[in-house]
Amino acid sequence: MARRAVSDDEGRRPTTIRDVAAHAGVSVATVSRILSGTYPSAPATRSKVMRAVRELDYVANANARGLAGASSRSVAIIVNSVVSPHYAHVAQGVQAQAALEGKLCIVGTTGGDPERELATVQLMRQEQAECVILVGNVVNDDAYRERMAEYARALALAGSQLVLCGRPALGPDVPALVIEYDNTGGAHAITSHLLSVGHRRILFLGRREGYTTPDSRIAGYRKALADFHVPYDPGLEMDGTMERHEGYRMIRERLDAGPRDFTAVFAGNDLIAAGARQALREHGLRIPDDVSMVGFDDLPTAADIDLTTVHVPHEELGRTAVRMALEHKRTKSGVADHVMLGTHIVVRATVRPLPAEDTSL
Repeated sequence: MARRAVSDDEGRRPTTIRDVAAHAGVSVATVSRILSGTYPSAPATRSKVMRAVRELDYVANANARGLAGASSRSVAIIVNSVVSPHYAHVAQGVQAQAALEGKLCIVGTTGGDPERELATVQLMRQEQAECVILVGNVVNDDAYRERMAEYARALALAGSQLVLCGRPALGPDVPALVIEYDNTGGAHAITSHLLSVGHRRILFLGRREGYTTPDSRIAGYRKALADFHVPYDPGLEMDGTMERHEGYRMIRERLDAGPRDFTAVFAGNDLIAAGARQALREHGLRIPDDVSMVGFDDLPTAADIDLTTVHVPHEELGRTAVRMALEHKRTKSGVADHVMLGTHIVVRATVRPLPAEDTSL
């Protein structure tokens, strides 16, 4: 017998975890473990489960939770990794503001895997988190924007709020809040600082085309060069990820390839700067006597090596994300949906003014 279609007016039975398991052809326990992120499943199995979740629009029954005495008292933050100091400091801000608001804070990690990100967002939706804060550098392509729009709408239907922290806005039709900091302005300021004391050959470490954070920082670097009428040399930009060992690798490769052709280094973040500093010292180069150096983020590492850098308000990002989300939920209007926090230079001891005769190599 054919199954009768159920109209929207009649309503429909909420999708259960058993429905998802049946749709995916796996056990209920497998679905539960994959959604909790604790099950080392085969990629094909995880893909089947997440497809079933999307197709059935599965979410835990909020009414059943209410009958059981549960209440929505949590905020969630999802990051690539809790090892990264940047993410850890943003998460600390989220936790601190959540505590002030009388909320619990749930932290999830993705390892940069979109499927795991989807599973984690889905889990937070099941847990009825009042807001889900996604943090971090991304490839801002069509697939990413489509995925984020799907998250935002699904969370809104469940009474939750998506907040993009340090990520670009998605457009006026997507129910997501955005809290950013001024990457481009900070990079422009720190590059201008080097240019203003005579440096013209500034090596940029950490270009990664297509990724939002390095793209914004290199845009500020290039704009400063243009403002100071310094010819742009793409050969002074090196590709690499934002990790300490990458800073070490880039400098080693540069110096091994031939004579030094730069007087200053702009490290894409403080971790890159720490690795670059080690490589420079191994080559017998002193900072700032031989090479000036600046970074970005103002993490504890920067103070340890007395690095001139750009201060990013990491904890305030997290605090503001929570405040925005909860205020938006309370008022439904009159709250800014896109906030840009400022950055500023912290001057320490790694930049030396360059005598006029040394401005070119």
